[in-house]
Amino acid sequence: MRLHRISTLLLVPLLGMAFSNADEKETAAITEQHRVELIRTFNSDLVYIRTQFPMGKVGLTIKDGKISPNGEKLQELLALWGPSVKPGDRAMITKFDIRGDRFHFEINGGPVKKTKWYQHIQVGMNGGMASPGGPQNDPINNPRGSYVDLIFDHHIPDLTVEQLKQMLWPVFDFDSKSPLDAYLESVPPKVKQAIKDHHVLVGMNRDMVIYAKGRPTNKIREKQEDGTEYEDWIYGEPPQDVDFVRVVGDEVVRVETMKVGGEKMVRTEKEIDLGGPAVASAAQKEEHPANAPTLRRPGEEPSSSRSGSAAPTRIPDTTMPPPSPSPQFSSSPR
Repeated sequence: MRLHRISTLLLVPLLGMAFSNADEKETAAITEQHRVELIRTFNSDLVYIRTQFPMGKVGLTIKDGKISPNGEKLQELLALWGPSVKPGDRAMITKFDIRGDRFHFEINGGPVKKTKWYQHIQVGMNGGMASPGGPQNDPINNPRGSYVDLIFDHHIPDLTVEQLKQMLWPVFDFDSKSPLDAYLESVPPKVKQAIKDHHVLVGMNRDMVIYAKGRPTNKIREKQEDGTEYEDWIYGEPPQDVDFVRVVGDEVVRVETMKVGGEKMVRTEKEIDLGGPAVASAAQKEEHPANAPTLRRPGEEPSSSRSGSAAPTRIPDTTMPPPSPSPQFSSSPR
């Protein structure tokens, strides 16, 4: 009995060492072979985007499969800096680094970079006085890219190319063949089916409508009774069915369909909830303080108080089509 107890006491530490060695093996640091394979695969690789990336200095991080920032914080960054890329866009990984506990991916040139004081000096050709500010087309001073960091607890484990692609699935799509395929993988199932059926749902955003119906044949901008500005996107012409899609900000709030036989169908109840507030657009109402400065002379009436109501403003169709599947980037603004 005493011998059995001694052997048991000796066996427990040995088992602990065995399990510890197994855990260390599972979380072993990345090997040189896999490091080289990852660098060769992801440097200058083209991917489709599955979520919005903000411009500016702050990018995205992924840890334990969760993206941050998200929700309201992400909406604040998008409103402040604007989006770098959106779901369905094609982007290039312009920089890939392996840094301690993370993989670092920069897309389309990366975010705003920190610069030295002398990089803000511009000297004239005649050797005259130096003036602050670099060239306007300098990608370091005027970038439109962003980044994502894939973070681990202690160190980067030994991963293959396919394993890393799976971990990047929340933000990057390496398998889609076209922008439409990539975009459909980033939306809820109900929206995905509606886009395939070329059907507009109340609650969709502008990009969803474009993917579902294409660019509108005509757009009309008007104001509601409460002063809120909206756009009616018109699809079709008689004698075919005509759809009027009303957009406020970045959200569809009303869909009206005029049938060939004269029947009128109106939908205003939200059919899909994307979550989060809609991104405000320049068309929304602006509020001015009562004592705002003015260029009018004393006693001069503002132009808005003149008699007569303004006719609805027809605006040109500036909505961009879904991104081209070509790997080359367009020089025209989105």
